[in-house]
Amino acid sequence: MPGFREVVRCSQCGNPIAPDISSESRCLRCGTDLRACSQCASFDPGSRFECMETSLTARVAPKNVRNTCPFFAPRTTVERETTAPRTDDARKAFDDLFKF
Repeated sequence: MPGFREVVRCSQCGNPIAPDISSESRCLRCGTDLRACSQCASFDPGSRFECMETSLTARVAPKNVRNTCPFFAPRTTVERETTAPRTDDARKAFDDLFKF
C-alpha cells in the first residue's frame, strides 16, 4: 500500500524543492524566485490583496517576484508515494522465458 509524503514544489514548473526557502532561493530548474507570494501557503487569488493573511495592510505586487513578507510560509502539498516500475523487469522476464 502506498504511503504519503509532504512535498514543496515550484509554483512555475512543479519541480520538487527543499522546504527551507531563504530570501535568495531560486528554483534549480526554471530560475524562479522561491520566496514570493505565488509560492506562499497564504496565497489566494480570490482573497483581499490576494492573501489569506488578515493582518496584511497593503497588497504586495508583483506576486511572482522575491519579497520580504513576514507571513511567508512555503506551500506544501501531500502526495501519494508511488514506486516506479523497474526498467529491467521485462528484459529479465524475456530472458527467464527463453533461459538466456
